[in-house]
Amino acid sequence: MIYLDNSATSFPKPPEVRAAAANAMSTSANPGRGGHRLSIAASEEIFAARQTAAELFHAEKSENVILTLNCTAAINTVLKGILHSGDHVVVSDLEHNAVMRPLERLKKLGVTVTAAKVVPCDDEKTLNAFRQAINARTRLIVCTQASNVWGIRLPVERLSALAHEYGLPILVDGAQSAGVVPIDLQRSGIDYLCLAGHKGLYGPMGTGMLIISGGAVPDSLTEGGTGSSSDSYEQPPQLPDRLESGTPNVSGIAGLRAGMEFVRRRRPEQIAAHEFRLIRRLYRELNRLEGVRLYLPEPVEAFFVPILSFNLEGMDSETAGQLLSRQGIAVRAGLHCSPAAHQAMGTLQSGAVRVSPSVFTQEQEIERFVAAVKKILRNRI
Repeated sequence: MIYLDNSATSFPKPPEVRAAAANAMSTSANPGRGGHRLSIAASEEIFAARQTAAELFHAEKSENVILTLNCTAAINTVLKGILHSGDHVVVSDLEHNAVMRPLERLKKLGVTVTAAKVVPCDDEKTLNAFRQAINARTRLIVCTQASNVWGIRLPVERLSALAHEYGLPILVDGAQSAGVVPIDLQRSGIDYLCLAGHKGLYGPMGTGMLIISGGAVPDSLTEGGTGSSSDSYEQPPQLPDRLESGTPNVSGIAGLRAGMEFVRRRRPEQIAAHEFRLIRRLYRELNRLEGVRLYLPEPVEAFFVPILSFNLEGMDSETAGQLLSRQGIAVRAGLHCSPAAHQAMGTLQSGAVRVSPSVFTQEQEIERFVAAVKKILRNRI
């Protein structure tokens, strides 16, 4: 199969990721819950993962790396841990449901939300839209670093500066950017960075991170055993224990650590350069075909990440995705859990077909993809 659905989950995983996850299953037990060697090995693996994340994203302290189930859990931790009735939040109009659904729940509890319009390839207009959305009750700015549907990249460093100008923290959803966009928490001004382990970081599914670089520490969503302060019924106040309760996914975290080391060796900018070559070639090929609708300019690194979504005229996106699947090609079609992004581009009814390569994708696979699209257009099979 030609796998071009890496924005959902990267596949295949690097051999070292699979090896690290398997090794943890056979050489470690419950971390922080015993003095025997298996428990100590698990604790060391988790510590190594925090250290690797802190180095990759330039976090000030490794204990500020909170290991979560996924990016959604990280986002929920911040939104529900710092917002209260009467607070106001500014979001972009391209947000994933990982942001919009918890905010919808919080709206029922008295939180208000304003969506700022993102103008593709025009950072000034995007920045101005966010500025105009801020009011006296605003407590947080939330934005994706890159749209999971359109690949549109937001100017998060400038949005961070804007937030801090008003004394506000900013949460950045890095699910689609981590691994292809270098992220430096010391320079970017991001206060809360939420990450998926299983996409561009090449880790296993069921892994994610919240890295706290500024702003208040959120209240915990769950309380329970942490392996520390066991004589107290109160949740420990220190990080990471305050936000991590229960037995962690040690094998998944081991795989995530190996995935991050893989990305660090390959370097995000080099991975992005490879994927952009493929996406730009695909864009040019599709742009020549009658019956293909492209919604944005040819993607460039300054304003996009390497994702491309399109539609075939007269055909809904899910049908196109099924026809591609019959030819051995895996893409994502539909609304991508991001109706806001589709609303912004006028594709809420049709959805879109999304192509997202990885470091392992080859040029001949893009050629075969284009040939498959041509066959669909020619035969409407």
